[in-house]
Amino acid sequence: MRAIWKGALTFGLVNVPVKVYSATEDHDVSLHQVHNADGGRIRYQRICEIDGEVVPYQDIDKAYDDGEKTVVLTKEDLASLPSEKSREIDVVEFVPSEQVDLLLLDKAYYLEPDSASPKAYVLLRKTLEQTDRTAIVQFSLRQKTRLAALRVRGDVLVLQTLLWADEVREAAFPSLDEPVKISAKELELSASLVDSFASDFEPEDFTDDYQAELRTLIEAKLEKGDALDTSETFGDQEDEESGGEVIDLMEALRASVERTRAARSGSSKDDAPETKKKSSPKKKASKAS
Repeated sequence: MRAIWKGALTFGLVNVPVKVYSATEDHDVSLHQVHNADGGRIRYQRICEIDGEVVPYQDIDKAYDDGEKTVVLTKEDLASLPSEKSREIDVVEFVPSEQVDLLLLDKAYYLEPDSASPKAYVLLRKTLEQTDRTAIVQFSLRQKTRLAALRVRGDVLVLQTLLWADEVREAAFPSLDEPVKISAKELELSASLVDSFASDFEPEDFTDDYQAELRTLIEAKLEKGDALDTSETFGDQEDEESGGEVIDLMEALRASVERTRAARSGSSKDDAPETKKKSSPKKKASKAS
């Protein structure tokens, strides 16, 4: 991995030099646009509306228009901002970890100690572990002030940027304003259904089905070209119905519980007696590109 930023974590008078690395990466198949008539590559160019010339990226500045005047901001102007020059990740508070709303979580970064001795780094990590607190920090990265949560993952400190409060939309749905009566039996059956799906979360058990199918399609088209019959590759697929109203909720819950119990029972018979591994319904990835 290559560090994308260097700086220091600061809380009180404690200074922890760190290197910052992107914690995630994208493995999606890379596609580009083509003209459907002849397969020609579609390319985008930055063209100046005054002289009609194509402008190299290095010759492009940014500007703000208030409706009457335009102010051009050069790279030097932006680099001169005090926040942009700062190389500090400032801890502003330590909060109970459960108070960090998952909806706010954004991009994740690993922090590596960047000093001869990692003692201050390890001290901060152990303190967060023992107190069950998350550090809320502020820093500047790529011309933005970032709010982030600093937490522990294994032996590493992880910096996870947070959305600002005004970037999260309010969920206001009139359909939820009316009171809904839930019977004890419905709640009991629903809890049974949850229990039938109960498992330990193992991220590696999940795969991106869409990307796997896309790669299969690409390989088949490379082999057979446009003459490919997709039904031969994937079989005849029927569109799944969606949005249907459940007429009998109790019956749907009861049938779901019975089906998952039967599936679990069938799977457990196939397991070796000595393993007694608890089976669970097939896991499918929710991600789709």
